[in-house]
Amino acid sequence: MLGEINDFLNNLIWGNILIYLLPALGIFFTVTSRFVQFRYFFKMFNVLRDTVHDKEGHISSFQALMLSVAGRVGGGNIAGVAVAITLGGPGAVFWMWIIGLIGMSTSFFECSLAQLYKEKDGQDSCVYRGGPAYYVTKALGQRWLGVIISVLLMVTFGFAFNATQSFIISTSFEASFDIPTWITGAIVTFVFAIAIFGGVKRITKFSEVIVPVMAMGYLLIAIVVIALNVEKIPALITMIVEQAFNPSSAIGGGIGAVILQGAKRGMFSNEAGLGSAPNVAAVAYVAHPVQQGIVQSFSVFIDTIILCSCTAFIILLSGVYTPGAEGVQGVLLTQNALIEHIGPLGGYFVTIALFLFGLSSMLYNYYLAENSLNFFSKDSAALFNGFRVLCVALIVWGSLQDLGSIFAFADLSMGLLAVINLVVIAILYKPVLRLIKGYDRQLKEGRKPVLRYNDYHEFKIDKETWKEIVDNINDKKEKA
Repeated sequence: MLGEINDFLNNLIWGNILIYLLPALGIFFTVTSRFVQFRYFFKMFNVLRDTVHDKEGHISSFQALMLSVAGRVGGGNIAGVAVAITLGGPGAVFWMWIIGLIGMSTSFFECSLAQLYKEKDGQDSCVYRGGPAYYVTKALGQRWLGVIISVLLMVTFGFAFNATQSFIISTSFEASFDIPTWITGAIVTFVFAIAIFGGVKRITKFSEVIVPVMAMGYLLIAIVVIALNVEKIPALITMIVEQAFNPSSAIGGGIGAVILQGAKRGMFSNEAGLGSAPNVAAVAYVAHPVQQGIVQSFSVFIDTIILCSCTAFIILLSGVYTPGAEGVQGVLLTQNALIEHIGPLGGYFVTIALFLFGLSSMLYNYYLAENSLNFFSKDSAALFNGFRVLCVALIVWGSLQDLGSIFAFADLSMGLLAVINLVVIAILYKPVLRLIKGYDRQLKEGRKPVLRYNDYHEFKIDKETWKEIVDNINDKKEKA
């Protein structure tokens, strides 16, 4: 009965709400902002170079980007793309691209809001907190909705997504090394349990080192595969586009299933509009909220347009994928594809990459869940320790599940969170447009933009937080 209820709710949320809401709002944000994700694309490099974080303990824009990429880059890129192709065919990749491109604007809006409405985590703290629960409480005055968002974030990331990562890692090790899933699950659980007691600073330091190495390693493997099959790329892209609108008869559900799988797995991978990235965006120490919106928008591009495409090309160029075939799916499909290209080492590489990607994603997921718990209470050690124990237990549980149940659990919690967050962003789009206009105006004046916080009085932001940041930046300019 629980399975039937879960299926009904998933079909309702994804098949009747999000399949329309995701692209509609993404297009709305893109048009009203005058295609902000493309206009500001190359400014991202300047933002990262000019990041202000001269106080000890502050988290830089680059660190926040790496933490965000650590969460986005993981099982969704390697296993999620394979699931999309298995269930939706090659055409699902096209819809992943579309969701990624318009999702860049959605991520820009939600992350700019998170920066605008962030607050200090304690009077003397150098750490900031923010995200959907904070901007819905401050901007709309609806703390009850902030509570619901916080609970869904905890369930989605602390429980569902970490259980999913555990499943993906465990099944990959079983396929490559014939290690039972429960053993791998126990090892992952042990490493995770040690790591989560270090807080967000330790997680960001880990992410800024390991994430670029992992991403570049996977990208280099994909480039080698593409270079060896470069003559097939034009025909492959043509097939992806054709099957996006005219899928093979072997794909059950027709074009609706293709779009649905592309949207689901695209969102599972890049998290645009899901409400997760804003929690990370809020911790960055930047001069203007738009700066972190630009950076987080680029994070979606890295995840979906670059890394998800790498996995899709590896699978579709290998010949191991058969439309409608039963059997190999998920991460095993990606492993078998890479083995076909570069031999047995390919399978081992995927397994090791998944372990590192998955571990960094799990730490990121835990940080999001802890940040949500922080919305309720900041001082209860017993509450936080109990929550950590529960998160650890869910990792063991995830390693023992099957593909269908683990993704269905993640899809439901993710879908509920996405619906609420997307509606909230749509209501609060005007403050973001004001931020963009203010940012553009300062650029035209030849200035490095800083938030003129007194111009946003009606939006109920925490002016003391921004006054401290802006004053520190101005002091730095004067000394320079």
